[in-house]
This record gives sequence, C-alpha cells and structure tokens, in this order.
Amino acid sequence: MQFGRTFEEFEVGAVYKHWPGKTVTEYDDHLFCLLTMNHHPLHMDANYAEKTTDFGKNVVVGNYIYSLLLGMSVPDVSGKAIANLEIESLKHVAPTFHGDTIYGETTVLDKWPSKSKSDRGIVHVETRGYKQDGTLVCTFRRKVMVPTETYTKERGGEQPGRPPVSHHHPQTTPLRGGTPSSEPREQGK
Repeated sequence: MQFGRTFEEFEVGAVYKHWPGKTVTEYDDHLFCLLTMNHHPLHMDANYAEKTTDFGKNVVVGNYIYSLLLGMSVPDVSGKAIANLEIESLKHVAPTFHGDTIYGETTVLDKWPSKSKSDRGIVHVETRGYKQDGTLVCTFRRKVMVPTETYTKERGGEQPGRPPVSHHHPQTTPLRGGTPSSEPREQGK
C-alpha cells in the first residue's frame, strides 16, 4: 500500500479520491472543541443551538472538518512530505452536523522542482470535502514539499527508519499445566 508520493509520481490534473470516509459523531466534535479550547455554544450547547440559531442544532466546528480532510489526504498526498509549506486558502462552504459522513478528494493543481535543493519539489493541491449527499462542505489549497525518488532512496527507501525484521523467534513457553491439546479436558475429577 502506498503512503504518500514522490515528486515524480504527482501528475498535474490528477484527482485522488480519499477512502474511507468518516462519520462525524457528537463525541468527535465535542472532543475537538475541548482539546482546542473552542467553547462556542454553537458547537457545544444543544439547547443554545436549538433555540437561538438558524440551524436548530449543533454545527460541527469547521476546523475539525478541515483537520479530518487534511488527515484523509495524507496517504495520497503528503505521506512522504518533507514539509507542509502553506495553507493558501480555506473555505467552509456548508455546515456539517453530527451524523454526517465526510468524504474527500484532492486535485493536483501544479508542481515544480525546488529552487534550492535538487532532491525535492513543491506540489500545489486543492482538497475538497463532501457530505454523504454530495454537498461540498470545505475546500482548501496547500503547498507541500515532497521528496524526489533520489531523496527517498538515499534516506532508506519506502519505509525509512523501519528496523530490519529479526528472523530469530524467541522460545515459546508451554502453558501452565502442559502443552495445549486439541481434545477437551474433563473438569472436576
């Protein structure tokens, strides 16, 4: 399974459909809000949202949706990234509610080699997030510095830093009472 791409593997105009989607729960929304100290009642207080907003229910905090889509894009886009350089734009197009399922896709807008180092390049992408009914909810553009094939080979290949597999198997200890048997034991005698 591929995790990210080298500079050479990106093709301008390619569209990567990220899989699987993620159903957003109330727990996800509230935990994200609490972790990031965003205590706006639109996201945290069902009574407030029901009685005082046009939506009549809690709206999932937009930065969670953005973060979810960014994470979904990693295996296809930035899994090999050297650095995320810039979030050029971020637009929350439509609200997301508890129980909605988010799907994402990313289009490669452009790419160019690094001006300072020949073993990397910059990829410009746009990621879009949709709800289960096809409604566009979020879109953002970012620039990512990715390695070339040369960079990857020089630093350990596809799985850099992974230790070699030991073919030495530790001695197993029999279970207490002897070795397991395929025949049932009689109990109570």
